[in-house]
Amino acid sequence: MSEFSNVTVVKEANLYFGGKVASHTVLFPDGSKKTLGIMQAGEYEFSTGVAEIMELLSGTLEWQLKGAAEWKAVKGGESFQVPPQSTFLMKVPTVADYCCSFIP
Repeated sequence: MSEFSNVTVVKEANLYFGGKVASHTVLFPDGSKKTLGIMQAGEYEFSTGVAEIMELLSGTLEWQLKGAAEWKAVKGGESFQVPPQSTFLMKVPTVADYCCSFIP
């Protein structure tokens, strides 16, 4: 899906890591929520309360669940799922465009 219809977009950006990761929240009529964002090159650690599907729209990154042994590579057009109540790490070598879906 390349666009969303009939949604509400929160104007204020979500800024993390001194603005190196920025996103906007998109709210859907059914109560679901996504964020659309950009990550600058860097290494990041995020925690989540609910499961997430991270869809990489462009760029590349490596990710792992905190404490896991192996890193997994993802490129534009691919996605990965993060379980609820977890922390995950990302290594982003160049600018990456993403869509994060929150799964209640």
